[in-house]
Amino acid sequence: MTIQIMAQNMITTFSLQEAQLDEPTEKILLPPTDPYAEIIEVTGYKLVYVNGACPKTYRVYTDDSMIGVIFQHITHWSNAVDKIRYAEPIDAAVGLDQFIKVARVSTTDTGEPPTEEELLDKQFDSLTNDEWERLKRYVPKTRDLVAA
Repeated sequence: MTIQIMAQNMITTFSLQEAQLDEPTEKILLPPTDPYAEIIEVTGYKLVYVNGACPKTYRVYTDDSMIGVIFQHITHWSNAVDKIRYAEPIDAAVGLDQFIKVARVSTTDTGEPPTEEELLDKQFDSLTNDEWERLKRYVPKTRDLVAA
């Protein structure tokens, strides 16, 4: 392959095979099994550094499956799914993992209509008229409700 470079009305042609880099190209997105990967191990998770300085980006693995990314800021950690600031990387990883698990469960179709408790977890503007009517009649079974 040949590349032409124009600089001040002068054309220079050189071959890519002739161009040698002083340093070998580095691997990107090293797997958690790579001996050169920068890894933080926390209970149940492996965090593999991807790139960045502030925030640093880490891929989160459970076993050999990547579940998402978390970010290390100067004062806190965060994940890619919520707006929560976590003090520790384990908390950001667990928050990400729980979100993914809930998302999987909510997308599986059981063929049955959602319960009133499940309807309370849905966004209000996504409820149908029938679901609104069900929620109007719904009375929680517990009497000891606490505001969160």
